[in-house]
Amino acid sequence: MAEFMELEAQDGVRMTWNVVPGTKEEAGNCVVPVSAIYTPIKPFPNMLVLPYAPLRCRNCSSVLNPFCVMDFAAKIWICPFCFHRSHFPAHYASVSEENLPAELFPQYTTIEYKSPREAACLQSVFMFVIDTSIIEEEMAFLKSALSQVIGLFPDNSLVGLITFGTLVHLHEIGFSTAPKTYVFKGSKDVSKGQLLEQMGFFLNKPKPLTGVRDGLSSESIARFLLPASECEFAINSVLEELQKDPWPIPADQRASRSTGTALSVAASLLGACFPGSGARIMAFLGGPSTEGPGAIVSKNLSEPIRSHKDLDKDSAPHYHKAIKFYETLAKQLVHQGHVLDLFACAVDQVGVAELKVVVERTGGFVVLAESFGHSVFKDTLRRVFQSGDKGLGLSSNGIFEVNCSKDLKVQGVLGPCASLEKGNTSAWKMCGLDQATSLCLVFDIVRKDIPDATVQSSSSQFYFQFLTFYQHNSGEMRLRVTTLSRRWVAGPGSIQDLISGFDQDAAAAAMARLVSFKMEIEAEFDPIRWLDKALIHICSRFGDYQKDTPSSFSLSPRFSIFPQFMFHLRRSQFVQVFNNSPDETAYFRMILNRENVANSVVMIQPSLVSYSFQSVPEPALLDVTAIAADRILLLDSYFTVVIFHGSTIAQWRKAGYHDQPEHQAFAQLLQAPRDDADAIINERFPVPRLVICDQHGSQARFLLAKLNPSASCNSDGHGPGGDIIFTDDVSFEVFLDHLQRLAVQ
Repeated sequence: MAEFMELEAQDGVRMTWNVVPGTKEEAGNCVVPVSAIYTPIKPFPNMLVLPYAPLRCRNCSSVLNPFCVMDFAAKIWICPFCFHRSHFPAHYASVSEENLPAELFPQYTTIEYKSPREAACLQSVFMFVIDTSIIEEEMAFLKSALSQVIGLFPDNSLVGLITFGTLVHLHEIGFSTAPKTYVFKGSKDVSKGQLLEQMGFFLNKPKPLTGVRDGLSSESIARFLLPASECEFAINSVLEELQKDPWPIPADQRASRSTGTALSVAASLLGACFPGSGARIMAFLGGPSTEGPGAIVSKNLSEPIRSHKDLDKDSAPHYHKAIKFYETLAKQLVHQGHVLDLFACAVDQVGVAELKVVVERTGGFVVLAESFGHSVFKDTLRRVFQSGDKGLGLSSNGIFEVNCSKDLKVQGVLGPCASLEKGNTSAWKMCGLDQATSLCLVFDIVRKDIPDATVQSSSSQFYFQFLTFYQHNSGEMRLRVTTLSRRWVAGPGSIQDLISGFDQDAAAAAMARLVSFKMEIEAEFDPIRWLDKALIHICSRFGDYQKDTPSSFSLSPRFSIFPQFMFHLRRSQFVQVFNNSPDETAYFRMILNRENVANSVVMIQPSLVSYSFQSVPEPALLDVTAIAADRILLLDSYFTVVIFHGSTIAQWRKAGYHDQPEHQAFAQLLQAPRDDADAIINERFPVPRLVICDQHGSQARFLLAKLNPSASCNSDGHGPGGDIIFTDDVSFEVFLDHLQRLAVQ
């Protein structure tokens, strides 16, 4: 593990196979695809930023890197991707073995360039889209949270405001003396042309024939988008006056809410004013869309909101229409280079499942909470605008490209980006990205046969280069270049080499993304069967055993935790969807699709720490046997952090022993998991939900659902803590037993 983490610390990359199968057949036999999980703008303490443009290969456009072969005498470099020979330009004239440019140093496999010509700092734009069809209490929570972040906007940014319920209101905040709003009918989609016409952008002059942008003066834009330094008073005034949607709601109906039209108006306004510059639409939704394009349910309360069952049976009447509308909106935003962030705070579903396509393709955030008063929402919103070390490093307008050796092909990318439809899909648009955004690249090995020994010995390396051109949060345009080399092997003796390079954490994260993707796009796909089949094939290929003797089966340490990961992945919220709403499932998958390997592994197999008087805090097995009356358990399942008090601990706490001076040790025992939970919560984005519960209490389910049911209603006996789990799921021991029996056949 340590060596793979070192590689990640140097380049921000984890690969499933660090020794790559060399032919198509070998790769097929390895089951887990050759993939890389890459964090394009991961911050590195000693990142070198070069103040000049990169030197590119004339043939394949890859950038000069430490793996290039040099001919210093002839001043020529040979590209490792296409073997093209290029001459160094005049400003590299002094290059020699003793005088290397930084990009050829072996330790700088990841490096950044900033072009002095493109140092013009671009503005960032925030357009708030606020749902007013919510109850007074929620309205007060939302207004309070927004007024707290207004002072945190970056100095060089612009801010605009749209509110919506039955109608959509675009606020003209540029004139504080007589504030004005433009009102649009919520039940009808508004085109960019209609929007600008209605807002009187072209009153005294002919409509431009070329781009709409050419017709907009900065005065026109300033009516709707104010600099952050000037907007505080104007926006606070609008927020103070803001009331819940005044339209009456009959007792048998839902509130009228035109989410689709509001987002469409925001997208068209930003497209007219700031195409190609970093802009974010931040939507605050408090319920389902019931009006106009993108509606997910009718106003009639007798019609329930779609469930997974409805989607499976294709009996959700609004679903496909809404998806189609949001796919068009996604296309528009990607073309403009703009981002949609979603803050969905309601007890009911709001339509995250339908909006997923827009948020994911534009690289936006998604936050799911039960109320605008919940700390999950308030703390996450504050984190978005934090700067310095705690900041997210929000960047925009990214273009991500991949170059690789001719025997490799990029099959696709799983993550928050949109294909640029460029040739064989090797370029993607990343409208929004931050320091943690991670992509999973899946590669195909194209080569059919093993080359002969002479060729093999001279070039048994595959090369990969990742290029990320993006607008840094300082406003300047940068290019991050990461170049990697991995050895390939093929033929009968290659198994040990493949085993030595297998990264089981990265493999679990890649399989989780892949199974989630297949569940969404393949009808009749059976995820459990697919995962089980993959695991059996891997174990029979890489396990050590005598045929038909299950007791002889063993796995190398490189593979030993992988079956455990797959066991927990089968039981996770990514695969078992019946317990969750389509909105929750979409939310979990969107977060999985943008996180790095370490965070993904916590989502698949949560971490459990035990606190007791007998020992220092120590990791515990994720098993029902970890529960004990005199223990406190801290479970981190990424989305939820649970502090679980054993029954004796809970009784002592209720009796108030921790407040008595002679029981200082008990007070410290109670405080330790709380401090550790706070440390996790402060580091994470979106902020996880904190659950504090007692053994046998109703909220203990948050812990029990994640534990291996080694003592269940179907097994004999209880766990040592006296707990059993009521489930039909098999325990890990039974699962492993079946796996060994099938693998050795």
